[in-house]
Amino acid sequence: MGITLKSEVRFLRGVGEQRMKKYQKLGISTVEDLLRHVPREYIDLRNPLPIGRTTLGERQAVRGILGNKGMEHRLRQGLTIQKLLGVDGEDTITLTFFNGKYTVAGLQEGQEYLFYGRVEGSLTRREMNAPAIYPGDTRGLAPVYPLTAGLTSRGIAKDTATALAALKEIPDPLPDWIRKENHLCTLDYALRIIHSPRSPEEVTIARSRLVFDELLTLSISFSQMKRGRLRERIQPMAPVELTPFYAALSFPLTGAQKRAIGEAVEDLCSDAPMNRLVQGDVGSGKTMVAAACCWFAWKNGRQSALMAPTEILAEQHCKSLTPLLEGLGMRLGLLTGSCTAKEKRERKAALKKGEIDLIIGTHALITGDTVFRDLGLVVTDEQHRFGVAQRMTLSGKSQGTNVLVMSATPIPRTLGLIIYGDLELSVIDELPPGRQKIATYYIGGDKRQRAFGYIKKHLDQGYQGYIVCPLVEEDETGEGVPGLKAAAAYFEELKRGPFAGYRLGLLHGKMKGKEKEAAMAAFAAGETQLLISTTVIEVGVDVPNAVIILIENADRFGLSQLHQLRGRVGRGTAPSCCILLSDAKGDAARERLRYMTATGDGFKVAEYDLRTRGPGDFFGMRQHGLPQLQIADLAADGQVLYRAQQVSERLLEEDPGLEAMPELAEKVAKMTGLVAGGM
Repeated sequence: MGITLKSEVRFLRGVGEQRMKKYQKLGISTVEDLLRHVPREYIDLRNPLPIGRTTLGERQAVRGILGNKGMEHRLRQGLTIQKLLGVDGEDTITLTFFNGKYTVAGLQEGQEYLFYGRVEGSLTRREMNAPAIYPGDTRGLAPVYPLTAGLTSRGIAKDTATALAALKEIPDPLPDWIRKENHLCTLDYALRIIHSPRSPEEVTIARSRLVFDELLTLSISFSQMKRGRLRERIQPMAPVELTPFYAALSFPLTGAQKRAIGEAVEDLCSDAPMNRLVQGDVGSGKTMVAAACCWFAWKNGRQSALMAPTEILAEQHCKSLTPLLEGLGMRLGLLTGSCTAKEKRERKAALKKGEIDLIIGTHALITGDTVFRDLGLVVTDEQHRFGVAQRMTLSGKSQGTNVLVMSATPIPRTLGLIIYGDLELSVIDELPPGRQKIATYYIGGDKRQRAFGYIKKHLDQGYQGYIVCPLVEEDETGEGVPGLKAAAAYFEELKRGPFAGYRLGLLHGKMKGKEKEAAMAAFAAGETQLLISTTVIEVGVDVPNAVIILIENADRFGLSQLHQLRGRVGRGTAPSCCILLSDAKGDAARERLRYMTATGDGFKVAEYDLRTRGPGDFFGMRQHGLPQLQIADLAADGQVLYRAQQVSERLLEEDPGLEAMPELAEKVAKMTGLVAGGM
C-alpha cells in the first residue's frame, strides 16, 4: 500500500519507530502532520558572501573552505567548546561550536561549505558562533523548522521531500469558490512550495493558503461550539438587587468591575447558559466579580464552584473570600488534593446535600465522585492553565450550568478571538485605587552582582524575592546557547556563593506535584526568603511580602509573560521592583525590554508583544486543551482571520454539518476534539 496523507510517518523511507517518537514530541504522527509542520523561517543562501564583505552584527551566509577543525575542550561538566577555521583565499573566519561534537564530526577539512550565522568580531577579525552549515553548492532558501532534541532542520527537510515524492496530487478540501474569492492557491501547490521555495514570493503564496486553512478550521470549530451553546435553554435566574453585596465590601469597586458584574448578571438572568470571560490585568479585582456572581447564584438557591490551577491559589481564594461571603450567610468549602480522605468525604457529602454554597478547589472538583445538589455557576481562574476540556467537564456536573472564566493574562482582541472564540468577553480595564506601581529596570550581566546586593538588602529587611530562569536544566533547548541560566544548577551556585546563609528555595516544572506545592507553600509561609524558579510562578503565587524579582535572560521571554512574572511582586503595601537582566545584542530585543520598563499596563504590553513578536506561544507554553497555531501570525493575519470567520458563517448557514465537504469536516472534527477534549 502506498503512502497517503493519513499514513504514519514511521512508514516513510528513513524514518522508522525511533525517529517517529521524536516527531511525536512535535505533535507529528501522520504524513499530513509532517507536511503541515512548516518552516518558521528560511535562511537565504541565494547570494553567499566572501568573508571580507560581511557586515558585523548581521546574520549572513558566508562561503569558505574548512581549514582546521581544532581540538574540542571541556569548559565544565556538560559544556564543550571547539573552534574551527574557515578560509576563502583572502580572509579567515573563526567558527565556534558549543557541544557541537556530532556537527563537527561530519565536516571535512579542505571542503567548501556555506556558514550561516551572526557575524561578530572586528574589522580585521571575523567570528561566528554555532553557525548552520551547508554544502558549498547549496543555493536558494533553506527551511528552518521548529525542532526537538534529535531532529534537525536538514533531517526534517529530507523526510518532507521523501513524503512529497511519494504522494500524487494532494486533494483539496476547499471548494473552488472559496479559493477564487480569497485568491488562494491549491493545497497541493502550497504544501510542496512551503518546504522548498525558490523565492520569498513563492513563500507568500503558499503561506497565504495554509494560514487561511488553519484559521478557517478554527473559526468553524468555535462557531459550531458557540451555535450549540446558543441553542441550549436553561432556567434563568431571577433578578436580585446587588446593594447588600456592595455594602458588605470594605472598599468601593471600580466602574469596570461593576460593569463586568452587570454583564455577567444579565447572562445569568437569560435562558441561555452564560459562557463569559472576565479579562483583567494583575490586581484589577477579577475575584470580586466572581464573588458577586457566586453570591447572586446563592441568592437564587444555586451552588457555585471556583476552580483554581494550583492548591496554593485555591487556598488563597478561600482565605480571601470566606470573611466576605460567610459574613453574608454563605457556606464555603475547600476541596484540593491535600485534603485528608475524611475531609474529602465530608465535603463531597455536604456538596451533594446542598450544605455547601460555594466550593473552592483544584482539578479535584472534576473527579467523578464529586456531585452537586444544584450547581448553577462554574468559575475557572486562569483559564489558559485548564483548557476547555476541563471547564466543560466541570460545567457538565449539572444540566445547563453557567460558566465564568477569569484570566489575568491580557490578550489582544485578535488573539482572543482564537483562544476564547466560544466565550463572550468582559474587560476590566482599570486598577483599584492605591494599587502598587512596580518599578522595572533593565540591566546587563555586568551589573548582576550589584543586583544581587540589592536583593540581599531587601531580604535583610525581612522581605522576600524571586530569581527566574528560562531553563530547568543546562541546554534543554538543544540550541547549544551559552549563558542561559538553568534553575537547578543556578540554585546550587547561588546557595553556595552569593546567597550563602540565606534560605533559598527551588521550584521548576520537572518537580513532582507535591514537591512543587511544598516549595510554593514554604515560600508563601515565609520559610523561604528567595525562590529560584522557572516560569511556574507565573500564576498561583500571591505573597504580599515578596517585593523584588530578578528575571535572568529576560530576552528569552515574551513581554506578556514578563508582565505576568512581574505581577508576582507589588501585591502588598511595600514598594516593589522587577529587574530584567539580559545581554541581548540585537536592537529589537533591547527595545522590547526597554518598553517593559516604560509601562505597567498589561494590555499595552500584550499589544506591543503581538505586534513585535507575533503570537508564537503567547503564554510561553502550549495551552492545555487548545490547538497551537502552526503557521498563522495574528499580528499580521488579522484580516485573514476576519475573512475566515465570514466564510465560516456562510458555510455553516448553507451546510451546518459540512456534509458536502467531508475532508474539511474531518479537519474541523479533529480541531474541535483538540479544543473541547473530544467532549
